Amino acid sequence: MKIKLFLMGLLFVLAIPVTAQNCSKYYPMEEGTTLEYTSYNGKGKTQGTISYTVSNVLDEGSTSSATMVMKYMDDKGKEAFTSEFTYSCTGNTVTIDYESLMSNQMLQQFGDMEMEVSGTDIELPNDLEVGMELPDANVIMKISMSGMNMNSQVDMINRKVEKKETITTPAGTFDCYVIYSENQSKMMMASQNFPSRLWLAEDVGMVKQESFNKSGKLMSSTVLTNLSK
Repeated sequence: MKIKLFLMGLLFVLAIPVTAQNCSKYYPMEEGTTLEYTSYNGKGKTQGTISYTVSNVLDEGSTSSATMVMKYMDDKGKEAFTSEFTYSCTGNTVTIDYESLMSNQMLQQFGDMEMEVSGTDIELPNDLEVGMELPDANVIMKISMSGMNMNSQVDMINRKVEKKETITTPAGTFDCYVIYSENQSKMMMASQNFPSRLWLAEDVGMVKQESFNKSGKLMSSTVLTNLSK
């Protein structure tokens, strides 16, 4: 269960192109800003909520970096886990260092497990345009528990800007770019492929995300339900 919850949170983070305010059109991340999302299954039943709060922003030369606190609550309102990760923005592009995704808080969820994390940063440019192709990204986890090794890998591939669309959520109405990607998950001998779409709004960030199975059936969705600055 702990591994399942972790992967859910990690997939969510992979789908979010976080940026600092002074070097991106997206995510005006001021300290104290909070974005709250509600997750649903394919039938629209609430699965839980995830909140992201900016706790620290630093400007060093041409690079801005920030710390984001993530809290995941299950469908009963019980805190499943919290974590922190950092991200940086230089010039026209933001990147997330995957090694920083594994905070001490997250590691406590795995008890005596040993873990190694590596990967390729996810990137998002300021100058999004319909038809633009975006770089792939991935994260690789090597987990050791009681002498048993478990390897897990998540790849985000075939990223492209599909279209522009206006959508309404409980947090408001937003003009968005729709970004398509395929999230390939490999754990032990199991492999799955989840196509997804991300609605991204200027000065807000992620507004909505939908994940599908290989047949195109909706499996889950995540919607921005509250934004406070």
